[in-house]
Amino acid sequence: QPITALAFCSTGRGVTLCGRCTSEAGAAVANSLIEVPTDIPPSVKSIDLSKNNFNKIQVANFTHFPNLTSLNLTLNSISLIGKRSFSKLVSLQQLTLTNNNLVVLQDDVFDGLSKLTELRIDFNHIQMVASNAFRSLSSLLVLDLSNNKLGTVALVHLAIQHTPQSQDLTNVSTEITCLDVSRNPLVRFEVTADVFPKLTNLNIGNPTVKTNLTWAVQNHSLLRHVTTLDISEVQLASIDQWRKFFTSFHASVTFLKLNSMRQMPALLINMSCSFLKLSTLQIRNNALSSIGSNLFQMCQNVTDVDLKGNNIIENSPFAFLHSLHALSLSRNRLRCVPPAARNLLKRLKELYLQNNRIAVLNKGNFYNLLKLERLDLQENQIFDLGKAFRKPNLPNLKSLNLTHNKLTTVNRYAFNGLQSLTNMSLAHNQIQDLQSGCFFNVRNLIFLQLQSNELNPRTLLNGAFKDVVKLKTLHLEDNHLKYSRPHLKVPLFMNLSRLETLIFDRQNVEGEGHIPSNFLQGLISLMTFSCQNLHLVNFSDNVFMHTPRLSTLDISNNDFHKLSPNLFAPIPNLTQLRIHNSNLPSLDFLIRSNLTKLKVLNAQRNLLSVISEDVIRSVPSLKVLDLKQNSFSCDCDNSWFVRWTENNSLTQVLDAHSFKCNYPSECRNTRLLDLNVQSCLVDISFICFISSTCVNIVILVASFTFHFSRFQLTYAYYIFLAWLYDSRNRQKRAACRYDAFVSYNGHDEAWVYRELVPHLEQDQGWRLCLHHRDFLPEVLTNFPAHGMHSLRNHQVARSV
Repeated sequence: QPITALAFCSTGRGVTLCGRCTSEAGAAVANSLIEVPTDIPPSVKSIDLSKNNFNKIQVANFTHFPNLTSLNLTLNSISLIGKRSFSKLVSLQQLTLTNNNLVVLQDDVFDGLSKLTELRIDFNHIQMVASNAFRSLSSLLVLDLSNNKLGTVALVHLAIQHTPQSQDLTNVSTEITCLDVSRNPLVRFEVTADVFPKLTNLNIGNPTVKTNLTWAVQNHSLLRHVTTLDISEVQLASIDQWRKFFTSFHASVTFLKLNSMRQMPALLINMSCSFLKLSTLQIRNNALSSIGSNLFQMCQNVTDVDLKGNNIIENSPFAFLHSLHALSLSRNRLRCVPPAARNLLKRLKELYLQNNRIAVLNKGNFYNLLKLERLDLQENQIFDLGKAFRKPNLPNLKSLNLTHNKLTTVNRYAFNGLQSLTNMSLAHNQIQDLQSGCFFNVRNLIFLQLQSNELNPRTLLNGAFKDVVKLKTLHLEDNHLKYSRPHLKVPLFMNLSRLETLIFDRQNVEGEGHIPSNFLQGLISLMTFSCQNLHLVNFSDNVFMHTPRLSTLDISNNDFHKLSPNLFAPIPNLTQLRIHNSNLPSLDFLIRSNLTKLKVLNAQRNLLSVISEDVIRSVPSLKVLDLKQNSFSCDCDNSWFVRWTENNSLTQVLDAHSFKCNYPSECRNTRLLDLNVQSCLVDISFICFISSTCVNIVILVASFTFHFSRFQLTYAYYIFLAWLYDSRNRQKRAACRYDAFVSYNGHDEAWVYRELVPHLEQDQGWRLCLHHRDFLPEVLTNFPAHGMHSLRNHQVARSV
């Protein structure tokens, strides 16, 4: 595919080609890096390494990203790119190297990038391009080398000589559609062959030299397809030269820029209107102080006129602009709405009057503008709306901008005639009073901005929002809406059942703030709520019970210290939570909050020291986690979080490389990701080895012991049983009066008293029961029934 846009603006001398292109940033990785990170997942498709401190790119930096399609290296200090540094990026389509320190592009610097379609190397210091620098860029469509130091057309030729169908800019047709040679020392523009057959956008404006341009295009058909032309600040030698110039674009141009013209702007305006298809005319910063009656005499087909940045104070009719759809008179010195705008421009759809000196509106200002859809009056000095919008003079108006004026009161029925209005901005005024019915009849309003005014709670008690039942977005930040009671008698938003976004940040009051428990009552469709910087210390657990569809919540810049899990119970659909700078020491409230759909969590600038596994497991859908500027503890409590940060592929932990340790003191200011997590691991396999070894040893010892000493073991077993039996029955001895009853024959009585009794009672400590000594005669006959229960043993003494 051939190149369709080029950008070669230079600060040197000579003609260059220029076409500016915007870029889309990929996934941010980190800031303040001096080397390309080595732990980026290889499956990523977009990497944004902008705003770092790289000074060179080498082959080893990008070797394992086969799926990468976009790489952004903007705003680094890269002065050297080695040969084939990007050769492994076989899928790369966008490469941005804007704002670096490149001076030379050497051979094969972009080797391997056969699929690259957009290459931006603008705002560097490139002075030399090697002949084979772009040899591999066979698919290139957009090349931006603007704001470098390329000084000759030869360097331009070198830059694109290997691109298809553009071997030589001097005599071969190209597929270029945009040619920008603005901001160059352009003194001559010459085209002698049909090298731009598809050129549609030509910019030769804002030359850096203040001399007359020589226009040398003899064949008027060579630029026959140009539709957008910028000749701002261009000077030609004479009127004849201008006529010759305009002839080259007579039949094609639809959009013409004549900004900051030093020569005959009024004459050039009429001459330019000879373009048959001209529809948009931009005439900014031409120091026009009035609009003459014949200024647009030849511009009958023009639909859009931009007169921004002039000094217009007089308002002559736009008599010849019968087809005008859009008119910009912003940044002039108008003190009232131009009468010509309301009298003659009946087809007007857009009117821009911002940055003027209009102070008062009246009921006739917009009379007859029945088709007007957009009216911009921001940055004037309007303090009174009068009756400008009370009558149905603007039945089709959809957007009204009154930002940055001096309104203090919005009266009842102030916008009664704007039945079709959908967007209104009253921000940055001094509004203190919204009278009841001020939005009466504005029944289609869906977007309302009231931020940066002086609204207070009493202002909203009169039901100012009761008529805007279709409202979807409401901005109330930067007012004076402070509530001290835990419950409102009359909820403010009871009629706004369709409201989806409510911004309530930064109420300019001192002291501790509160959100009443029924503050959000009625907002059953609310999806986004922001209440930053309100000096809140807690929330009622019931504050979100009225908003079951809430998906985005921003409660940052408050002073919570802790949050209750019950706070989030009514909003299980939450996908984005921002709690940065809220003095939270822990995220443990997430464990029981049931936020299983949470995808984005911003908790930077808190007092977090440990991120536990339970916290991360409680948010299984998390995609983006921002924990910058916290005071992490570099010990084993964070070892799991460090491993998860480095190994997980589902959640992007923003700027993880910058996380600093604060505890213990010897690790302060070191990086959290440098923590040696191996020292914190419990080696399960080693523990199992030791356990099995011990079990085996015990089994072997027991086997050998039983084999060689089984009889001793049997004896020991019975000894143990005897001891156990004795231990169990020892407590029963206290209930026995005697240890033994001695039965003996009368012939042995002498031996018992002489030998047995002294031995057992004196030596052994027993207490014997002898029937001649211890039994009473009357109970001796009852011995079996009354005496045996008090004896431990019955001993029989028998002679042989």
